[in-house]
Formats: sequence, C-alpha cells, structure tokens
Amino acid sequence: MRTVNIHEAKTHLSRLVEQAARGEAFIIAKAGKAIVKVVPLELSETDTGRRLGFLKGELRIPEDFDEMGREEIERLFHEGK
Repeated sequence: MRTVNIHEAKTHLSRLVEQAARGEAFIIAKAGKAIVKVVPLELSETDTGRRLGFLKGELRIPEDFDEMGREEIERLFHEGK
C-alpha cells in the first residue's frame, strides 16, 4: 500500500481521493509515522476489479463449437413450415 507524507497529501488531495475512490487505498504519514489510512467507502458492483482472462487455461472450446447443435437448430427453425 502506498504511503504519502502529509504535505504531498495536501498538495495532491484531489488526485489521491480519486485514486482511493477507485479502490487504491493509501496511508498518510507525518514525520515518517503512519497516521491515517484512506480507503473507499464502498465499491459499486461494476468497480469490483473484474479481471479479464482469469480463467485462461481452465476452459477448452471445441474446434467444432460453431457447428454444435446445428442439426437440431435447423430442425427447430424448419419444423413449423
């Protein structure tokens, strides 16, 4: 977790608050001693940090994926005619 001194926190407060709101908590220190931890109040469902590719290597898509069920789908489309 990032630590910033109190002078830097005052100088860059808006930027630091925006980062904390996105989930990047940080600590403010005075004279090298941590005094507060700044964290977001609540993350919305869409900001939970979804990771792309988190199942990489866990799933296998068959080569004939685009053909799977083709006959049944065609039958269902043409049944009513």
